[in-house]
Amino acid sequence: MQEVDFSHIDKQRVPEHVAIIMDGNGRWAQARGFERSAGHVEGVNAVRRITEIASETGVKYLTLYTFSTENWNRPAQEVDMLMHLIVSAIERETPDLIRNNVRLTMIGDMERLPAFAAERLQRCFADTAHCTGLNLILALSYSARWEITRAVREIVREAEAGELLAADITEETVSSHLTTAGIPDPDLLIRTGGDFRISNFMLWQLSYAEIIITKHYWPDFTKQDFVDCIVSYQGRQRRFGLTAEQL
Repeated sequence: MQEVDFSHIDKQRVPEHVAIIMDGNGRWAQARGFERSAGHVEGVNAVRRITEIASETGVKYLTLYTFSTENWNRPAQEVDMLMHLIVSAIERETPDLIRNNVRLTMIGDMERLPAFAAERLQRCFADTAHCTGLNLILALSYSARWEITRAVREIVREAEAGELLAADITEETVSSHLTTAGIPDPDLLIRTGGDFRISNFMLWQLSYAEIIITKHYWPDFTKQDFVDCIVSYQGRQRRFGLTAEQL
């Protein structure tokens, strides 16, 4: 097992929330002459090791883009395989999550999941609810446009019921109606696979996140790669619209 070099990390400046677009499973498999499903299976191993290293580095929230609403449009056989793979992998990893004090939650459209998936996932969420370490958040059956549309509907309903005035709607109002309510916005977004796009992921929450794109396919993404991303993040100056002199 490769030893991880933590020497360049400033433990006082670790990002509180890291979000990852886990891209490249299919391309990883195809490059090796395998079926796409083999890439998804190997991607589960990457989830395990990156969850471990995120916890070790002191990250408090790790959000993984697991399955988008657009992914429902993939071939039915692949979708069915992914649903069974995701649920089985989460059930298998839950005892380790508990041992490592990792709390598992989800953002996304739970109602769209197959009944077997929703029921089994809810049990895993309940089993880790007492954990107080890393918060591992699965963006499952999720897209930012779906989330924002849902939030607008809820705000309009409250306004129509006389519970909210248009003049009182603020950024905080919108944030409180998103599926990430109560979760700090990501400080760092990592995308594997080399594509330079956000792919309908956390469009509201990523407004000021630092972004790192790596050419590594997700199954090849190592603990050291994650640590290197943290080091790169710490080398940046986050100005939030201010000048360097104002900081």
